[in-house]
Amino acid sequence: MNALAEQGAALMGGALRHVQPLGGGSLSALVRIVLEDGREAIVKTGPAPLAEARMLKALHDAGVPAPEVYAVNREALVLAELPSEGGVGTVWPDLGAVLRKLHASHGTRYGWEEDYAFGPVAIANRWSEDWPLFWAEHRLLCHLRSVGTSLARRLEHLCSDLYSRLPQRPVPALLHGDLWGGNVLVRGEEVSGLIDPACYYGHSEVDIAMLEMFDHPGAAFFSAYGALEPGHEERLAIYRLWPALVHLRLFGSGYRPLVERFLTELGV
Repeated sequence: MNALAEQGAALMGGALRHVQPLGGGSLSALVRIVLEDGREAIVKTGPAPLAEARMLKALHDAGVPAPEVYAVNREALVLAELPSEGGVGTVWPDLGAVLRKLHASHGTRYGWEEDYAFGPVAIANRWSEDWPLFWAEHRLLCHLRSVGTSLARRLEHLCSDLYSRLPQRPVPALLHGDLWGGNVLVRGEEVSGLIDPACYYGHSEVDIAMLEMFDHPGAAFFSAYGALEPGHEERLAIYRLWPALVHLRLFGSGYRPLVERFLTELGV
């Protein structure tokens, strides 16, 4: 932790006075630092700090709250500290408005300018003009060698039918890419920041589907966000399969029943 703190201080061009370890995620280390000149910051590691910095800038450019990047190199990211005073359950209306604004930022195709990763799990983002093809190749079929023969066959069967299940050309919306309650910072009844993005351009329903996997946005959220597209309920399990597969690979067989449940819901 001290090495990470010293690196953050050096990136900010100052001397370290105080370091406080924070409860970061399972894929990165996180510390809060105070410099001798009084400046404060959060320093974190990650799979690709330079890429994460560009994603945070994309969130800023879209007009949604996210931490300012003070400094970055290939090993660490130095961020502004944002207020974090409660759980996501107090900000559903504001989160709906924030997400509506994020998804109003559009691209011309699906993907991102670079690949990314969740720890050892690669996230391919190569550009595509075809949404079902992008989802099949870069979010589902990429896991075949890691999930066993039975799940692999079911995933292949699903992907052979994606053109009848997904829109071919939904609006390419800017996605957070890893949207769950733990990545939403809260102050009172407002979202103070979205953190830990895994951005790319894709179908806006992807963020909604993941948010609903672990949290329970109610009517106030959807009133602020706006109406979803017809047929969205049938697509939820398709979009939830990707985070379920990532969890299976990162955290083990305890997530296999979740993957199997989504496949069963989809009739494969």
